[in-house]
Amino acid sequence: MSISGMVPLVLWLLAAELLLSDSFTRRGDSLHVCPGVCICASDLLSCVSRSLSMVPPGLPATATSLDLSHNSLHQLQDNWLAQLPRLHTLRVGHNRIRHISAEAFHNASQLMHLDLSSNKLHSVEEHFFQELTNLQELLLYNNQIARVDSGALLRLSNVQKVYLSWNLLTDFPFSILQEGSLPQLKIMDISSNRLSSIPIDKVIALPQTIKNGLFLHNNPFMCDCTLYRMFLHWEKSGFNSVHDFREEHTCLALREPKAMLRFLKHRKMFENCTSAYGLIGMVDASFKGVAGEPLLISCNTSLQDEQTTYLWISPNKELITYANSANETFKLYSNGSLEISKAQKEHSGVYTCMATNKRLMRNESHEVNVTVHYQKYDGEGFNTGLTTLLGCVVSLVLVLMYLYLTPCRCWCRPTQTPSLPNECSAQSSILTATPPCNDDTSRKVSSGKHVVFLEPVKDCQNGKIRLAVSEEFPAVKNPKILQLKTDSDSTSSIFSDTSSTH
Repeated sequence: MSISGMVPLVLWLLAAELLLSDSFTRRGDSLHVCPGVCICASDLLSCVSRSLSMVPPGLPATATSLDLSHNSLHQLQDNWLAQLPRLHTLRVGHNRIRHISAEAFHNASQLMHLDLSSNKLHSVEEHFFQELTNLQELLLYNNQIARVDSGALLRLSNVQKVYLSWNLLTDFPFSILQEGSLPQLKIMDISSNRLSSIPIDKVIALPQTIKNGLFLHNNPFMCDCTLYRMFLHWEKSGFNSVHDFREEHTCLALREPKAMLRFLKHRKMFENCTSAYGLIGMVDASFKGVAGEPLLISCNTSLQDEQTTYLWISPNKELITYANSANETFKLYSNGSLEISKAQKEHSGVYTCMATNKRLMRNESHEVNVTVHYQKYDGEGFNTGLTTLLGCVVSLVLVLMYLYLTPCRCWCRPTQTPSLPNECSAQSSILTATPPCNDDTSRKVSSGKHVVFLEPVKDCQNGKIRLAVSEEFPAVKNPKILQLKTDSDSTSSIFSDTSSTH
């Protein structure tokens, strides 16, 4: 082929290569090309403080974390996260977002951390987070939120932390915190809002794990004993929600905005819970019952009229109301009294009575300490303490008898044998209640010996052992205690006669 014929072929190959490379580049744009206004580092994408009014197009699909905070975003486009299938962290705080459309988080089920703090949101509506089933952390603090729909968080079955502090909430749906609604929830921060009161009965009935992370400080609560005792109990229980922000727990005295009291710090004003500072009087009581018998507990509050309703909290943190008290265990009467039909040992503990009067707009609580014991019968009981003391006294007497009442030494008496000046009765040194044998024919005596050997007495019917002195034992000067050998090769201790004359 001539050179002139090869030129068109070369040009064609170059054009094809350019087209192929351009197509690969376009295919890779969606994966690897970083927008010019952002900074990309591997799978991290940062577009912070770029004065963005809209989300930049062409975001790389490899991003797992996207930061769009400190911009001027007013809204989030529908389905804009569909191009980021791996995204699990999204930060859009410090923007101007006022509303979230129903399709804003469509196809974002992998999102785990969402920061919408410091925006202009006025409410949290049901459709906001319906698609975020794997969300674990939701930041909504420092907005203008005045309302939270009761179903706004119910689809967040994996959420662990929700921050709603520094908003305009005057009410909150505490029913969404009931056990089972948000099983993974550890922190619910609704501090620094405008809550003047909370449903004490619902809050007390919450699980311990929820109350440990339920932050309610820095709200304009009205001072009353119910609220004070609840937070005091939380503090004694070591809940982080009170322990970490002890001085921020305040209440309004006499409904005056300027009369804000730190009731956990200056608790002397609240110790007696008197009528001062608008507090409600409350007196604790205790009741004792017998196992198997009925026990009636009264709720002594000052709200004794027909408009007052009652409920009780058992030591097991169970809510007892009129509806669920008609069973075999508890019965709640209209006057607030609670009857335990057949009291048992496990029913012992502190019961809390909650009285509410909507006409007077007052709440009171009353704590009752219940102790259930088993009945003691007349035939029962020798005091174990007295038994132990008596045993100790007897043991001490026996020890003293052993130390000071041992047998006396035998007295020597003269013998008829001239070679033996004195002879002691060996039987007298043996503790026995029967008289010794009188047969002296089998004794072997050696003068000058102070060692005795005990041998079985063959001709004695009472089975006592007899004493003999043996010539076979070597002489020992001033022996004290020697070993005795019997026919059965057993050994025992004997005593030498130290009263012999020399």
